[in-house]
Amino acid sequence: MKKLSFLLLLFGATASAQQLAPLTVQKIMRDPKWMGTSPEGYRWAADSKTLYFSWNPDGKDKPEAYRVSVNSTKVNKAETDEAEKNAPVNYVYSADRSMGLLEKGGDIYLTNFKSKKETQLTSTLERESNAKFLYNNDIVYQKADNVYQLNLSTGELKQLTNFVKVKPEAGGSAKPTGLIAQNNNAVQDAWLKNEQTALFDIIKKRNAEDGNRMGENRRFGLQAGVNVPARTIKPINLGDDMMAGLTVSPNGKYISYRLIKPAAGNKNTIIPNYITASGYTQDINGRTKVGESLSTSTTYVFDIDRDSLYAINVSQIPGIKDLPDYVKDYPKQLEERTKKNEDRKVNLNVVNWNENGSFAVITGRSQDNKDFWILKLDPATGVLTLIDRQRDEAWIGGPGIGRDVKWIDHQRFYFQSEATGYSHLYTYNVQTVEKKQLTSGKWEVQQVQLAKDKKNFYITANKEHPGITHFYRLSVNGGDLVQLTSMKGGNEVTLSPDEKWLAINYSYMNKPWELYIQPNQPHAKAVKITQSTTVEFDSYPWRQPDLVSFKNRYGDDVYARVYPAKNPHPNKPAVVFVHGAGYLQNVHYWWSQYFREYMFNNLLADNGYTVIDIDYTASSGYGRNHRTGIYRHMGGKDLTDQVDGVKMLVDKYGVNPKHVGLYGGSYGGFITLMGLFKEPEVFKAGAALRSVTDWAHYNHGYTSNILNEPFNDPNAYKISSPIYFADQLKGDLVMLHGMVDVNVHFQDIVRLTQRFIELGKDNWELAVYPVEDHGFVEPSSWTDEYKRIFKLFESTLKK
Repeated sequence: MKKLSFLLLLFGATASAQQLAPLTVQKIMRDPKWMGTSPEGYRWAADSKTLYFSWNPDGKDKPEAYRVSVNSTKVNKAETDEAEKNAPVNYVYSADRSMGLLEKGGDIYLTNFKSKKETQLTSTLERESNAKFLYNNDIVYQKADNVYQLNLSTGELKQLTNFVKVKPEAGGSAKPTGLIAQNNNAVQDAWLKNEQTALFDIIKKRNAEDGNRMGENRRFGLQAGVNVPARTIKPINLGDDMMAGLTVSPNGKYISYRLIKPAAGNKNTIIPNYITASGYTQDINGRTKVGESLSTSTTYVFDIDRDSLYAINVSQIPGIKDLPDYVKDYPKQLEERTKKNEDRKVNLNVVNWNENGSFAVITGRSQDNKDFWILKLDPATGVLTLIDRQRDEAWIGGPGIGRDVKWIDHQRFYFQSEATGYSHLYTYNVQTVEKKQLTSGKWEVQQVQLAKDKKNFYITANKEHPGITHFYRLSVNGGDLVQLTSMKGGNEVTLSPDEKWLAINYSYMNKPWELYIQPNQPHAKAVKITQSTTVEFDSYPWRQPDLVSFKNRYGDDVYARVYPAKNPHPNKPAVVFVHGAGYLQNVHYWWSQYFREYMFNNLLADNGYTVIDIDYTASSGYGRNHRTGIYRHMGGKDLTDQVDGVKMLVDKYGVNPKHVGLYGGSYGGFITLMGLFKEPEVFKAGAALRSVTDWAHYNHGYTSNILNEPFNDPNAYKISSPIYFADQLKGDLVMLHGMVDVNVHFQDIVRLTQRFIELGKDNWELAVYPVEDHGFVEPSSWTDEYKRIFKLFESTLKK
């Protein structure tokens, strides 16, 4: 026994020593399975009694399917397709919800819920889709590019549109093209039929005697020998444009759709891939750059009864000719654009009808992203009337902003707006023309879901604190928010089909995501279902950073996470971690998506560094002014917030201002470069990962919002791009970049490298990763990257 006890004590002590071993880069940058894998992909069964999810508690090659009952906390493995078999059926319901439509295998099926009978309505080789009920319970659906209407009472099937795709030849004649290529035979058959009729008297005679003997057979309601005049529909030529959003009004009177004309003449970038199976370099076709041409769209309304079509005229939209304020900085451009007095380009959505088709709304966004309109449409005339205009001289954005409206009932729809400076929920009554604000305060409504009974909203918001999200219930008429979740941190909720249960994906600062289940009631207890972290991960006391706020030089509140040094090095060094994306939140009470950086910050704190992670100006979660504070000057307030954060560390945490470094990836890499170039007295060293070096080489959607376009606002690009400040580099810089990065191209870092060479700079290094895209995948790449970053700080900030 003594020997056994000794062995247990020995091995126990050894295991304990291993568990308490210090963090290393090699350890934390391994395949994340070493930490444990959180559950994901929550899917409720149709009966709301079982929740399915993907999970990998045993660290296998890939996650497997699991299930848990609401009446038990026991988790069991599920069959691979069990969740799909038991999932709620996504029916399209009739107005009284007595019937439902479903597409299966390209055909349309009708279910009568009272009789529980399912009827197959179509059985064709072509796909029928987009089926829905009209308000009179007729069914409309789409086949190819055309719309058909089925009367359930009479069985009559009627084609409502005659869209074709033909384009003129150089000589003026027309031939099928694009999608119509598959209809070549139909065009040829029609020509032969006409020729036959012209050539042969017998066919003329038979056509006159029996209109359908040689013509098209009708599917429903025709009797032999009855002379029925042929029904015609005016063909509508789509040309080479792409049709999207085909929608029929609930009263069956109108059809709306968009035609999208792809941008022409743009040049895509090429990214060479050097490590290939063939041994030959292969080119990856990349994206365009900011300022390239954009696709345009036109929204059309087809009047079925009149067999007439019109394009919605955007010239009648209020403010369509308003120029953005920045143009005032360019007098010549202002003069030219004022003289032209052109309509700005607008992308309209398809027409959005209320339940009975008595009212139509359409939304639109200007291509310069300064305006978002909600407009009433008179479908008979095409006249637009303004309901709401959101104008932002920076850019339209924020949670839920700029999306199509959603109807509550015949009279009311809801939408979100930043009119107060924060994204809040509004309703609009089309009868009383009353716009009503339902939520208010210095916090954001981040997600909205209408309850099935349409009496309440379910809302995710950060009302309690910018870094805490909760799930709330709110009457559609307004009133008090009822808080349903209670755990401090991040609460991501998947509501059961019967809305009686909440599946909560919950995490805290130092605790990764786990599954909880809770009754849909305030003050109800959330029961923990999963435990995903490994013994090895749990053996380290992961920090709960100090979540603090400070005033920046402009008087704004800025939030930050601080990791105080465990045993400060004599130099009292500090490191600033800069999160990526710009519009992203990383200072919060839930588990960070930057989990590797979170662990690295723990490692730095173990090694005598104080670390700060700042939700700088441009980060999400703090309202419109914080979101747009970098407009026309990236590397302005977002950079000075880092400097002001360092000052706070000096004042409150006692760090040495002469021993401060910073690091970050993507947007964080951009800020790292700007910090070393523009604030060399503050930052002694920096590591810039996959960094944007010149914003004129990034994509259009992101960059044009913030800096407009290079040819229209060149000043904004010059003061915002690190490459123009490369001559000011003084501290030590390590740059790290994937060579097959299709987001921030490798070309970016190569161009900056050439600038350093030409400038004669010698205090920089470049590490390249031949197989990595923007988000690194290989543990070996992550390890190499962070070994270099740690070495940089050790060799510069501790000397």
